[in-house]
Amino acid sequence: MALGQSGSGRTQLVPDAHPMLDDMKYEIAEELNLGVHKGSEDYWGKVTSRDCGRVGGTMVKKLISMAEDDLTKGRRA
Repeated sequence: MALGQSGSGRTQLVPDAHPMLDDMKYEIAEELNLGVHKGSEDYWGKVTSRDCGRVGGTMVKKLISMAEDDLTKGRRA
């Protein structure tokens, strides 16, 4: 497997960000009362596709908001 790629074939541009994104995922799942928590061995089998999509969509919204905030404060990626 090439450097910077995960098993899914997707390139991770910032591999060090993975643990932080994982933390965000579990925080959002907790906010949505989905019954999964960090340390649950990433088993989401009882979570509906719709709810998983809500987690991903909420993550995207928060990440966009963070990026917009950084841009307005003059910080660049």
